[in-house]
Amino acid sequence: MGQYTSVFQALLGIFIFVLVPWILSENRSHVRLKAILGGLLTQFVLAFFILKISIIQKVFLLLSRGINELKLATLEGTKFVFGYLGGAELPFIMKEGCNSFVFAFHALPMIIVISALSMLLFHWKVLPTIVRFFSWGLSKTLNVGGALGVCCAAKVFLGQTDAPLLIRPYLEKISRSELFTIMTAGMATTSATIMVLYGSILEQSIANPVSHILTASIISIPAAITISRILIPHEGNDTTGEMVIPYHFTGSMEAVSQGATDGMKLFLNIIAMLIVALALVSLVNSILSLIPLGEGKSLQLQTIFGWMMSPVTWLMGIPWSEAQTAGNLLGTKTVLNEVVAFISLADLPKGTLSPVTNLIMTYALCGFANFSSIGIQIGGIGTMAPSRRHEIIQLGFRALLAGTLASCLSGTMVGLLSAF
Repeated sequence: MGQYTSVFQALLGIFIFVLVPWILSENRSHVRLKAILGGLLTQFVLAFFILKISIIQKVFLLLSRGINELKLATLEGTKFVFGYLGGAELPFIMKEGCNSFVFAFHALPMIIVISALSMLLFHWKVLPTIVRFFSWGLSKTLNVGGALGVCCAAKVFLGQTDAPLLIRPYLEKISRSELFTIMTAGMATTSATIMVLYGSILEQSIANPVSHILTASIISIPAAITISRILIPHEGNDTTGEMVIPYHFTGSMEAVSQGATDGMKLFLNIIAMLIVALALVSLVNSILSLIPLGEGKSLQLQTIFGWMMSPVTWLMGIPWSEAQTAGNLLGTKTVLNEVVAFISLADLPKGTLSPVTNLIMTYALCGFANFSSIGIQIGGIGTMAPSRRHEIIQLGFRALLAGTLASCLSGTMVGLLSAF
Protein backbone atom coordinates (compact mmCIF):
# COMPACT_ATOMS: atom_id res chain seq x y z
CA MET A 1 0.00 0.00 0.00
CA GLY A 2 2.84 2.38 0.88
CA GLN A 3 4.39 1.83 -2.56
CA TYR A 4 1.18 2.85 -4.36
CA THR A 5 0.79 5.85 -2.07
CA SER A 6 4.25 7.16 -2.93
CA VAL A 7 3.58 6.61 -6.66
CA PHE A 8 0.32 8.57 -6.37
CA GLN A 9 2.12 11.37 -4.52
CA ALA A 10 4.85 11.52 -7.18
CA LEU A 11 2.37 11.59 -10.08
CA LEU A 12 0.36 14.29 -8.33
CA GLY A 13 3.62 16.16 -7.70
CA ILE A 14 4.59 16.07 -11.38
CA PHE A 15 1.15 17.47 -12.26
CA ILE A 16 1.40 20.27 -9.64
CA PHE A 17 5.01 21.15 -10.54
CA VAL A 18 3.85 21.67 -14.15
CA LEU A 19 0.53 23.32 -13.25
CA VAL A 20 2.11 26.07 -11.12
CA PRO A 21 4.30 27.48 -13.94
CA TRP A 22 1.36 27.17 -16.36
CA ILE A 23 -0.79 29.32 -14.05
CA LEU A 24 2.03 31.88 -13.83
CA SER A 25 2.86 31.69 -17.55
CA GLU A 26 3.31 34.91 -19.53
CA ASN A 27 1.40 33.40 -22.47
CA ARG A 28 -0.61 30.25 -21.76
CA SER A 29 -1.90 30.06 -25.33
CA HIS A 30 1.66 29.39 -26.56
CA VAL A 31 2.34 26.58 -24.08
CA ARG A 32 2.41 23.32 -26.02
CA LEU A 33 1.27 20.12 -24.31
CA LYS A 34 3.45 18.09 -26.67
CA ALA A 35 6.57 19.99 -25.54
CA ILE A 36 5.67 19.47 -21.85
CA LEU A 37 5.12 15.74 -22.28
CA GLY A 38 8.28 15.47 -24.38
CA GLY A 39 10.35 17.20 -21.71
CA LEU A 40 8.96 15.05 -18.89
CA LEU A 41 9.42 11.87 -20.92
CA THR A 42 13.01 12.82 -21.78
CA GLN A 43 13.78 13.41 -18.10
CA PHE A 44 12.17 10.13 -17.03
CA VAL A 45 13.92 8.09 -19.74
CA LEU A 46 17.29 9.65 -18.87
CA ALA A 47 16.76 8.88 -15.18
CA PHE A 48 15.63 5.32 -15.99
CA PHE A 49 18.64 4.56 -18.20
CA ILE A 50 21.17 6.02 -15.76
CA LEU A 51 19.67 4.50 -12.61
CA LYS A 52 18.30 1.19 -13.89
CA ILE A 53 20.47 0.02 -16.81
CA SER A 54 23.42 -1.91 -15.41
CA ILE A 55 26.02 -1.01 -18.04
CA ILE A 56 25.36 2.73 -17.58
CA GLN A 57 25.43 2.27 -13.81
CA LYS A 58 28.87 0.69 -14.18
CA VAL A 59 30.10 3.70 -16.16
CA PHE A 60 28.90 6.07 -13.45
CA LEU A 61 30.41 3.80 -10.79
CA LEU A 62 33.77 3.99 -12.57
CA LEU A 63 33.42 7.75 -12.66
CA SER A 64 32.69 7.75 -8.93
CA ARG A 65 35.82 5.66 -8.31
CA GLY A 66 37.83 8.09 -10.40
CA ILE A 67 36.58 10.95 -8.25
CA ASN A 68 37.59 8.97 -5.16
CA GLU A 69 41.11 8.61 -6.57
CA LEU A 70 41.19 12.38 -7.11
CA LYS A 71 40.13 12.80 -3.50
CA LEU A 72 42.99 10.59 -2.30
CA ALA A 73 45.43 12.48 -4.52
CA THR A 74 44.20 15.79 -3.09
CA LEU A 75 44.68 14.38 0.40
CA GLU A 76 48.39 13.97 -0.33
CA GLY A 77 48.58 17.67 -1.11
CA THR A 78 46.61 18.76 1.95
CA LYS A 79 48.72 16.53 4.22
CA PHE A 80 51.87 18.25 2.99
CA VAL A 81 50.48 21.80 3.17
CA PHE A 82 48.26 21.62 6.28
CA GLY A 83 49.78 18.71 8.20
CA TYR A 84 47.42 16.91 10.58
CA LEU A 85 44.70 19.50 9.88
CA GLY A 86 44.73 18.27 6.27
CA GLY A 87 44.62 14.56 7.05
CA ALA A 88 48.19 13.70 8.12
CA GLU A 89 48.88 11.62 11.24
CA LEU A 90 47.79 13.33 14.44
CA PRO A 91 50.61 14.42 16.78
CA PHE A 92 48.38 13.66 19.78
CA ILE A 93 45.93 11.03 20.99
CA MET A 94 42.37 11.88 20.06
CA LYS A 95 39.58 11.32 22.58
CA GLU A 96 37.09 8.58 21.85
CA GLY A 97 34.04 9.92 20.03
CA CYS A 98 35.88 12.94 18.61
CA ASN A 99 36.55 13.58 14.93
CA SER A 100 39.68 15.09 13.38
CA PHE A 101 37.86 15.99 10.14
CA VAL A 102 38.21 19.72 9.36
CA PHE A 103 35.85 20.71 6.54
CA ALA A 104 37.96 23.60 5.21
CA PHE A 105 41.13 21.50 5.02
CA HIS A 106 39.71 18.06 4.10
CA ALA A 107 36.75 18.62 1.74
CA LEU A 108 37.17 22.06 0.20
CA PRO A 109 40.74 21.75 -1.24
CA MET A 110 39.45 19.25 -3.80
CA ILE A 111 37.65 22.18 -5.45
CA ILE A 112 41.05 23.64 -6.38
CA VAL A 113 42.25 20.34 -7.88
CA ILE A 114 39.03 19.78 -9.87
CA SER A 115 39.09 23.38 -11.11
CA ALA A 116 42.66 22.94 -12.39
CA LEU A 117 41.78 19.59 -13.99
CA SER A 118 38.66 21.06 -15.64
CA MET A 119 40.69 23.87 -17.18
CA LEU A 120 43.23 21.35 -18.45
CA LEU A 121 40.45 19.26 -20.04
CA PHE A 122 39.13 22.44 -21.62
CA HIS A 123 42.58 23.20 -23.05
CA TRP A 124 42.86 19.64 -24.41
CA LYS A 125 39.40 20.06 -26.09
CA VAL A 126 37.92 17.18 -24.06
CA LEU A 127 35.21 19.20 -22.28
CA PRO A 128 34.18 21.12 -25.43
CA THR A 129 33.71 17.79 -27.25
CA ILE A 130 31.50 16.44 -24.45
CA VAL A 131 29.47 19.67 -24.42
CA ARG A 132 28.93 19.45 -28.20
CA PHE A 133 27.69 15.86 -27.77
CA PHE A 134 25.20 16.90 -25.08
CA SER A 135 24.13 19.87 -27.23
CA TRP A 136 23.44 17.50 -30.14
CA GLY A 137 21.36 15.32 -27.81
CA LEU A 138 19.26 18.29 -26.68
CA SER A 139 18.59 19.33 -30.27
CA LYS A 140 17.37 15.81 -31.14
CA THR A 141 15.22 15.22 -28.04
CA LEU A 142 13.89 18.64 -27.00
CA ASN A 143 14.41 20.59 -30.23
CA VAL A 144 16.72 22.99 -28.40
CA GLY A 145 19.54 24.01 -30.67
CA GLY A 146 21.84 26.87 -31.50
CA ALA A 147 23.34 29.03 -28.78
CA LEU A 148 20.79 27.92 -26.16
CA GLY A 149 21.55 24.23 -26.74
CA VAL A 150 25.27 24.80 -26.26
CA CYS A 151 24.75 26.74 -23.01
CA CYS A 152 22.28 24.23 -21.52
CA ALA A 153 24.56 21.32 -22.42
CA ALA A 154 27.53 23.07 -20.80
CA LYS A 155 25.51 23.58 -17.61
CA VAL A 156 25.93 19.90 -16.77
CA PHE A 157 29.60 20.63 -16.04
CA LEU A 158 30.03 24.40 -15.74
CA GLY A 159 28.75 26.99 -13.27
CA GLN A 160 25.82 29.34 -13.81
CA THR A 161 28.08 32.17 -15.02
CA ASP A 162 30.72 29.94 -16.69
CA ALA A 163 28.39 28.22 -19.17
CA PRO A 164 27.07 31.49 -20.71
CA LEU A 165 30.67 32.42 -21.51
CA LEU A 166 30.54 29.81 -24.28
CA ILE A 167 27.85 31.84 -26.09
CA ARG A 168 28.83 35.32 -24.91
CA PRO A 169 28.62 36.94 -28.39
CA TYR A 170 24.98 35.83 -28.67
CA LEU A 171 23.69 36.88 -25.23
CA GLU A 172 22.70 40.36 -26.42
CA LYS A 173 20.45 39.03 -29.20
CA ILE A 174 18.88 35.83 -27.83
CA SER A 175 15.14 35.94 -27.15
CA ARG A 176 13.61 36.65 -23.74
CA SER A 177 12.55 33.00 -23.49
CA GLU A 178 16.06 31.76 -24.32
CA LEU A 179 17.62 34.11 -21.77
CA PHE A 180 15.18 32.87 -19.14
CA THR A 181 15.95 29.23 -19.98
CA ILE A 182 19.67 29.90 -19.53
CA MET A 183 18.99 31.47 -16.12
CA THR A 184 16.72 28.57 -15.09
CA ALA A 185 19.25 25.94 -16.19
CA GLY A 186 21.83 27.77 -14.07
CA MET A 187 19.53 27.56 -11.04
CA ALA A 188 18.53 23.92 -11.56
CA THR A 189 21.99 22.38 -11.98
CA THR A 190 25.41 22.48 -10.38
CA SER A 191 29.00 22.41 -11.67
CA ALA A 192 31.67 19.70 -11.85
CA THR A 193 33.83 21.59 -9.38
CA ILE A 194 31.10 21.69 -6.73
CA MET A 195 29.83 18.14 -7.40
CA VAL A 196 32.93 16.77 -5.73
CA LEU A 197 32.29 18.86 -2.62
CA TYR A 198 28.72 17.56 -2.39
CA GLY A 199 30.03 14.02 -2.77
CA SER A 200 32.47 14.51 0.11
CA ILE A 201 29.68 15.83 2.33
CA LEU A 202 27.27 12.99 1.50
CA GLU A 203 29.64 10.01 1.42
CA GLN A 204 28.24 8.70 4.73
CA SER A 205 24.59 9.36 3.76
CA ILE A 206 24.15 7.62 0.39
CA ALA A 207 26.13 5.18 -1.75
CA ASN A 208 28.08 6.61 -4.70
CA PRO A 209 27.02 10.22 -4.03
CA VAL A 210 29.04 11.73 -6.91
CA SER A 211 27.32 9.55 -9.52
CA HIS A 212 23.90 10.56 -8.13
CA ILE A 213 24.84 14.24 -8.14
CA LEU A 214 26.06 14.03 -11.75
CA THR A 215 22.83 12.23 -12.67
CA ALA A 216 20.82 14.98 -10.96
CA SER A 217 22.61 17.64 -13.00
CA ILE A 218 21.95 15.75 -16.25
CA ILE A 219 18.25 15.01 -15.71
CA SER A 220 17.55 18.52 -14.40
CA ILE A 221 18.42 20.04 -17.79
CA PRO A 222 15.27 18.78 -19.61
CA ALA A 223 13.22 19.73 -16.54
CA ALA A 224 14.66 23.26 -16.54
CA ILE A 225 13.97 23.68 -20.27
CA THR A 226 10.40 22.39 -19.86
CA ILE A 227 9.51 24.53 -16.84
CA SER A 228 11.13 27.68 -18.26
CA ARG A 229 9.29 27.32 -21.56
CA ILE A 230 5.98 26.99 -19.73
CA LEU A 231 6.60 30.17 -17.73
CA ILE A 232 7.93 32.09 -20.75
CA PRO A 233 7.02 30.21 -23.95
CA HIS A 234 9.48 30.28 -26.82
CA GLU A 235 8.28 31.87 -30.05
CA GLY A 236 10.08 31.74 -33.39
CA ASN A 237 13.34 30.01 -34.22
CA ASP A 238 16.27 29.34 -31.88
CA THR A 239 19.09 31.88 -32.01
CA THR A 240 21.76 30.33 -34.20
CA GLY A 241 25.24 30.18 -32.78
CA GLU A 242 28.12 27.85 -32.03
CA MET A 243 30.38 27.37 -29.04
CA VAL A 244 32.92 30.10 -28.42
CA ILE A 245 36.03 28.95 -26.53
CA PRO A 246 36.51 31.57 -23.78
CA TYR A 247 39.89 30.27 -22.61
CA HIS A 248 43.09 30.37 -24.66
CA PHE A 249 46.32 29.04 -23.15
CA THR A 250 49.84 28.71 -24.52
CA GLY A 251 50.27 25.34 -22.84
CA SER A 252 48.95 22.81 -20.34
CA MET A 253 50.78 24.34 -17.37
CA GLU A 254 49.17 27.73 -17.99
CA ALA A 255 45.75 26.03 -18.07
CA VAL A 256 46.47 24.23 -14.78
CA SER A 257 47.74 27.46 -13.21
CA GLN A 258 44.65 29.42 -14.25
CA GLY A 259 42.37 26.63 -13.06
CA ALA A 260 44.11 26.50 -9.67
CA THR A 261 43.75 30.28 -9.31
CA ASP A 262 40.04 30.15 -10.16
CA GLY A 263 39.59 27.21 -7.79
CA MET A 264 41.27 29.11 -4.98
CA LYS A 265 38.85 32.02 -5.44
CA LEU A 266 35.93 29.60 -5.22
CA PHE A 267 37.53 27.89 -2.19
CA LEU A 268 37.73 31.19 -0.29
CA ASN A 269 34.28 32.27 -1.46
CA ILE A 270 32.68 29.07 -0.10
CA ILE A 271 34.47 29.44 3.25
CA ALA A 272 33.26 33.04 3.59
CA MET A 273 29.74 32.13 2.48
CA LEU A 274 29.46 29.22 4.95
CA ILE A 275 30.69 31.30 7.88
CA VAL A 276 28.22 34.10 7.14
CA ALA A 277 25.29 31.79 6.33
CA LEU A 278 25.65 29.66 9.47
CA ALA A 279 26.21 32.76 11.61
CA LEU A 280 23.02 34.35 10.23
CA VAL A 281 21.02 31.17 10.92
CA SER A 282 22.30 31.12 14.50
CA LEU A 283 21.49 34.82 14.93
CA VAL A 284 17.95 34.44 13.56
CA ASN A 285 17.37 31.35 15.73
CA SER A 286 18.48 33.33 18.79
CA ILE A 287 15.83 35.94 18.02
CA LEU A 288 13.15 33.36 17.20
CA SER A 289 13.89 31.45 20.43
CA LEU A 290 12.12 34.28 22.26
CA ILE A 291 8.86 32.93 20.78
CA PRO A 292 7.82 29.87 22.85
CA LEU A 293 6.02 26.93 21.24
CA GLY A 294 5.15 25.19 24.50
CA GLU A 295 6.54 22.02 26.08
CA GLY A 296 9.92 23.70 26.51
CA LYS A 297 10.36 24.17 22.74
CA SER A 298 11.07 27.42 20.92
CA LEU A 299 10.59 28.56 17.35
CA GLN A 300 13.54 28.08 14.98
CA LEU A 301 14.22 28.93 11.35
CA GLN A 302 14.35 25.22 10.53
CA THR A 303 10.84 24.78 11.94
CA ILE A 304 9.48 27.56 9.73
CA PHE A 305 11.17 26.06 6.67
CA GLY A 306 9.65 22.70 7.52
CA TRP A 307 6.15 24.15 7.73
CA MET A 308 6.49 26.01 4.44
CA MET A 309 8.16 23.32 2.34
CA SER A 310 6.70 20.09 3.76
CA PRO A 311 3.79 20.03 1.23
CA VAL A 312 6.32 20.41 -1.59
CA THR A 313 8.45 17.52 -0.34
CA TRP A 314 5.32 15.40 0.18
CA LEU A 315 4.51 15.94 -3.50
CA MET A 316 7.90 14.42 -4.36
CA GLY A 317 6.76 11.11 -2.85
CA ILE A 318 8.15 11.57 0.67
CA PRO A 319 6.01 10.23 3.57
CA TRP A 320 4.30 12.96 5.59
CA SER A 321 6.12 11.76 8.73
CA GLU A 322 9.41 12.82 7.07
CA ALA A 323 8.08 15.75 5.05
CA GLN A 324 8.79 18.46 7.64
CA THR A 325 12.42 17.41 8.06
CA ALA A 326 12.80 17.24 4.27
CA GLY A 327 11.00 20.59 3.95
CA ASN A 328 13.49 22.15 6.34
CA LEU A 329 16.32 21.01 4.05
CA LEU A 330 14.62 22.37 0.93
CA GLY A 331 13.90 25.67 2.66
CA THR A 332 17.50 25.91 3.88
CA LYS A 333 18.71 25.38 0.32
CA THR A 334 16.40 28.09 -1.06
CA VAL A 335 17.00 30.77 1.57
CA LEU A 336 20.69 30.04 2.25
CA ASN A 337 22.32 27.64 -0.24
CA GLU A 338 22.63 24.00 -1.19
CA VAL A 339 25.97 23.50 0.61
CA VAL A 340 24.42 24.33 4.00
CA ALA A 341 21.44 22.11 3.11
CA PHE A 342 23.68 19.16 2.18
CA ILE A 343 25.65 19.60 5.42
CA SER A 344 22.34 19.59 7.33
CA LEU A 345 21.28 16.43 5.48
CA ALA A 346 24.56 14.70 6.30
CA ASP A 347 24.31 15.76 9.97
CA LEU A 348 20.85 14.26 10.50
CA PRO A 349 20.85 11.40 13.04
CA LYS A 350 20.87 8.01 11.35
CA GLY A 351 17.33 6.82 10.66
CA THR A 352 15.76 10.29 10.62
CA LEU A 353 15.02 9.89 6.91
CA SER A 354 14.54 6.62 5.03
CA PRO A 355 17.10 5.69 2.33
CA VAL A 356 14.60 6.58 -0.43
CA THR A 357 13.89 9.99 1.13
CA ASN A 358 17.64 10.58 1.46
CA LEU A 359 18.00 9.85 -2.25
CA ILE A 360 15.05 12.04 -3.28
CA MET A 361 16.40 14.96 -1.26
CA THR A 362 19.88 14.53 -2.73
CA TYR A 363 18.38 15.18 -6.17
CA ALA A 364 16.04 17.94 -4.98
CA LEU A 365 18.87 19.83 -3.25
CA CYS A 366 21.28 19.50 -6.18
CA GLY A 367 21.15 22.94 -7.78
CA PHE A 368 22.02 26.59 -7.32
CA ALA A 369 18.40 27.76 -6.86
CA ASN A 370 18.76 30.16 -3.92
CA PHE A 371 18.41 33.89 -3.36
CA SER A 372 22.13 34.62 -3.59
CA SER A 373 22.21 33.04 -7.07
CA ILE A 374 19.92 35.81 -8.32
CA GLY A 375 22.66 38.30 -7.47
CA ILE A 376 25.32 36.05 -9.01
CA GLN A 377 23.40 35.85 -12.29
CA ILE A 378 22.72 39.59 -12.36
CA GLY A 379 26.40 40.28 -11.80
CA GLY A 380 27.72 37.52 -14.09
CA ILE A 381 25.36 37.36 -17.06
CA GLY A 382 24.55 41.07 -16.70
CA THR A 383 28.22 41.90 -17.19
CA MET A 384 28.39 39.74 -20.34
CA ALA A 385 25.21 41.32 -21.75
CA PRO A 386 24.90 44.85 -20.28
CA SER A 387 21.86 45.75 -22.38
CA ARG A 388 19.93 42.79 -20.88
CA ARG A 389 20.81 43.56 -17.25
CA HIS A 390 17.41 45.09 -16.41
CA GLU A 391 15.68 42.09 -18.00
CA ILE A 392 17.84 39.69 -15.99
CA ILE A 393 16.84 41.53 -12.79
CA GLN A 394 13.16 41.21 -13.76
CA LEU A 395 13.50 37.48 -14.43
CA GLY A 396 15.57 36.66 -11.32
CA PHE A 397 12.81 35.48 -8.96
CA ARG A 398 11.02 33.63 -11.76
CA ALA A 399 14.25 31.79 -12.55
CA LEU A 400 14.59 30.89 -8.86
CA LEU A 401 11.07 29.43 -8.87
CA ALA A 402 11.63 27.59 -12.15
CA GLY A 403 14.99 26.19 -11.01
CA THR A 404 13.49 24.98 -7.73
CA LEU A 405 10.59 23.29 -9.54
CA ALA A 406 13.01 21.64 -11.98
CA SER A 407 15.08 20.22 -9.10
CA CYS A 408 11.89 19.05 -7.38
CA LEU A 409 10.87 17.30 -10.61
CA SER A 410 14.22 15.49 -10.61
CA GLY A 411 13.65 14.35 -7.03
CA THR A 412 10.12 13.25 -7.94
CA MET A 413 11.30 11.20 -10.94
CA VAL A 414 13.88 9.42 -8.79
CA GLY A 415 11.26 8.76 -6.12
CA LEU A 416 8.96 7.32 -8.78
CA LEU A 417 11.70 5.02 -10.10
CA SER A 418 12.65 3.97 -6.56
CA ALA A 419 9.12 2.65 -6.02
CA PHE A 420 9.73 -0.15 -8.55
